[in-house]
Amino acid sequence: MLDVVVVGAGPNGLTAAVELARRGFSVAVFEARDTIGGGARTEELTLPGFWHDPCSAAHPLAISSPAFRAMPLERYGLEWLHADLPMAHPFTDGTAAVLARSVGETAASFGPRDAGTYRRLVEPFLPRWDTLARDFMSLPLTALPRDPVTLARFGLVGLPPSTWLMRRFRDERARTLFAGLVAHVMAPLGGFATSAIALVFALAAHARGWPVARGGSQAVSDALAAYLKDLGGTVHTDYEVKRLDDLPPARAYVFDTSPTALARIAGFGSYYANFRYGPGAFKIDYALDGPVPWTAPEAHRATTVQIGADSAEINAALRAASREGRAPDKPFLITVQPSVVDPGRAPAGKHVFWAYGHVPSGWTGDLTDAIERQLERFAPGFRDRVLARATAGPPELAARNANYVGGDIASGAVSGLQTLLRPKLSLFPYGTPHPAVFICSSATPPGPGVHGMSGHNAAKAVWRRLRGA
Repeated sequence: MLDVVVVGAGPNGLTAAVELARRGFSVAVFEARDTIGGGARTEELTLPGFWHDPCSAAHPLAISSPAFRAMPLERYGLEWLHADLPMAHPFTDGTAAVLARSVGETAASFGPRDAGTYRRLVEPFLPRWDTLARDFMSLPLTALPRDPVTLARFGLVGLPPSTWLMRRFRDERARTLFAGLVAHVMAPLGGFATSAIALVFALAAHARGWPVARGGSQAVSDALAAYLKDLGGTVHTDYEVKRLDDLPPARAYVFDTSPTALARIAGFGSYYANFRYGPGAFKIDYALDGPVPWTAPEAHRATTVQIGADSAEINAALRAASREGRAPDKPFLITVQPSVVDPGRAPAGKHVFWAYGHVPSGWTGDLTDAIERQLERFAPGFRDRVLARATAGPPELAARNANYVGGDIASGAVSGLQTLLRPKLSLFPYGTPHPAVFICSSATPPGPGVHGMSGHNAAKAVWRRLRGA
């Protein structure tokens, strides 16, 4: 009998498996797809020689992850690549606000009226970032805060809606960049704890950057799997689990799946019936004949580029997708251009590029024209550079990754109390009605992103149970 079976070979499932194998437990991972990776994969989606990331591409939370930083993943091929700027947010006048590694350069991009405000906002937390990240991404019941004073101060700033935080700024440049940071988790700007979301992304940029993995996001998953195998764990692909009886006997089962799938497989009925999924994404992967022709020079120096003319336009796009049930006319876009720092991702002189906008859950329309019209506002002539494109709306995203219910790449709405308390209002979010069954996906705290901390936290709950038994 195995000690632990993990279902799902995404970053969280693999992290949970590694953490348990490091502590001497026998572990096997079962993945329905023919390759591992979940939200961290790399594939030739358009043309031969163009290597795209079907989901996550830039990794501010991965490089800051306490779980990943405690593992020797660089020995297994993971290498982080940094552009000159972690992120740029261009405007229609050809200028841009930026998130630079330097707080001063970032503050200067907001203009003189907001530079001091920004410094006062982030500088108290930056020296304690590693400890803050560990405390923020863990639960009190899995790890006591190492710096409860700083965490409490962060909570005072972060728990209110981002609209409150944005009132500190006098000009639109800073407000727009912060609105875009919140939109990375597809959350309405007025939502609970959305200030914390924006601050975490900003602090991560200053402390560690927003890198891409050399060769693509698959490198993250491959490094975790290789480390697991060296620890004695096994990974089985092409193994779809429809019920618990499909799995070998084990002392514990850990699911890197959506709550919906876990309830179906384990027979939990309506246990997760109140879990809410958020809006979907419409994503396009591009093979380009050259770099994106951004008007703003700063955008050429960044791996991640946010697209939204101002905070009002971003808010309107979020409201359309999440509350009004329609696709926005001017979608807010998150774009990543990995080949700016990793030219091996495309043939010589060519580039890979992706962009996605928000749409209602399960939406079946085509957002391609709206996305490209939006890109043309900030990069005139973009369409002329397109060699091929691969589009994926909510149905396609859900087909590629069953955790993306309705195309929700955040694996659950990041709004209301569900921002922090997911998948249920519980002090033990990784446990389930069955004492031997656990959940470790992005539907659990600390939520979406390639960071492995949901798997790390769930593994703690598992090994405490096994040790107690």
